[in-house]
Amino acid sequence: QVQLKESGGGSVQTGGSLRLSCIVSGPPLSAYSFGWFRQAEGKAREGVAAIDRDGTPSYSDTIKGRFTLSKDTAANTLYLQMNSLEPGDTAMYYCAADHVEWWKLLRPSVYNYWGQGTQVTVSS
Repeated sequence: QVQLKESGGGSVQTGGSLRLSCIVSGPPLSAYSFGWFRQAEGKAREGVAAIDRDGTPSYSDTIKGRFTLSKDTAANTLYLQMNSLEPGDTAMYYCAADHVEWWKLLRPSVYNYWGQGTQVTVSS
């Protein structure tokens, strides 16, 4: 059983930065693929960044170059460093885990294990 707990959200102004954390309880990070997703009010959940079991990251075109996914295997924790934040990045951010083929990493529908989310608000 995988348990995920996100933290690090908050309110920042345009151009600011935040680092989200996802503490993974249960299996080691190498046992699953993991993804970061977000859901803005009234919109569908979308994939932001993901990493497969081999450690290869994938990013959505929307955030590419601004967000970086990393992991600390000793702490069993994933991070999402978010720079140059824009009001369009405002959303609830979720961490998810599952056994996922690499071409599906950014699809929220294929993940079964989810954290409770952390809110990110970017003001202009």
